[in-house]
Amino acid sequence: MALYEIPDKTKKLILNSIRIVETLKYKIGITLIKGIGPNLAKNLIAYVGSVEGVFCEKQSALAKIPGIGEILSREIVAQNVLPRAEKEIEFIQKNKIKTYYYTDREYPFRLKECFDSPLLIYSKGNCDLNNGKFVGIVGTRKATEAGKENCKKLINELAASQQNTIIVSGLAYGVDICAHKAALDEGLPTIGILGHGLDRIYPAANRPTAVKMMSDGALVTEYLSMTNPDRPNFVQRNRIIAGLCDAIIVIESAVRGGALITAEIANDYNRDVFAFPGRVNDEWSAGCNALIKNNKASLIESANDLCRFMNWENKDTIGTQSVQTAIFLDLSDEEQEIVTTLRQYSEGMQMNELAVMLAKPASKISSMLLEMEFKGVVKCLPGSVYKIVK
Repeated sequence: MALYEIPDKTKKLILNSIRIVETLKYKIGITLIKGIGPNLAKNLIAYVGSVEGVFCEKQSALAKIPGIGEILSREIVAQNVLPRAEKEIEFIQKNKIKTYYYTDREYPFRLKECFDSPLLIYSKGNCDLNNGKFVGIVGTRKATEAGKENCKKLINELAASQQNTIIVSGLAYGVDICAHKAALDEGLPTIGILGHGLDRIYPAANRPTAVKMMSDGALVTEYLSMTNPDRPNFVQRNRIIAGLCDAIIVIESAVRGGALITAEIANDYNRDVFAFPGRVNDEWSAGCNALIKNNKASLIESANDLCRFMNWENKDTIGTQSVQTAIFLDLSDEEQEIVTTLRQYSEGMQMNELAVMLAKPASKISSMLLEMEFKGVVKCLPGSVYKIVK
């Protein structure tokens, strides 16, 4: 059938699909340019006006962009990365992988607020990366039986009291795989953040668990297929675990290790960090104890502690709402829209999630919420969660 014989509606869908694939090629391509990290890439795209424009711009113009200069501009013009991007698109389509670009509405809003968030992430599975309470559980690869029991008990308690919880970890040995398996046992979605592409699972012994996770969870990575699981990648992926979550919990850790790196990053992102304490002479409790001692993590012993800190405690609010349905007289239409939305969430709503739902810039929502807090209409809880004052 010739193109002119295709109905206009179908033709429009085909052309839109072609345009999406073509744009994806450039989105992948820019992540392949050596010397261009997430921050610089975002800055570069902002100056040029589009990701496609980066590949069309003249070297002389690129060199004038802050952070680029003569050397990097030559690299951008000289590198032939688009054929590799096209090959990756074939892999994405064949394996039904979802892609999230940093300006997409579906890109995780928690991750979007992090200054060094990935430009593009890849996901395979069945999980909404924006909906629910995201709890990151990390720890040593040499978890003790006591540490594993603490991990299982915590997730069991969360499943009983917070059914809208998603468990996030790194699919590594020890605490990570224990958390994923416990979440599956309790019927909670769980997400594994990988330090390599979606064409493999490392370590291979965790493949059966990874396959189960994808039915009501996901595997997420910023790396293309054929990326080796090199050590630096796992340090990099820790920032995704930290940025994707509302809270990070360190179960066990030595004085050095990936779990402590994740906790440090989470503090930089203004996330709530928690740690299970241990005996002063235990090697695998030394990291947790240090976090608590240095006020970099709050001490918890159970899910109840976590829920109290995060204000996730269940409360029977049916029939007890004291907020009147009448419009507050001193609120603007936009502020009233916020009130109407927050009334639907008795446990409160995270500021960035509210911004996404109302399709408004996070900076504007933040300013409005501050003004409403001064008016006594809303209150701010830990984790930038806002509730109506009752």
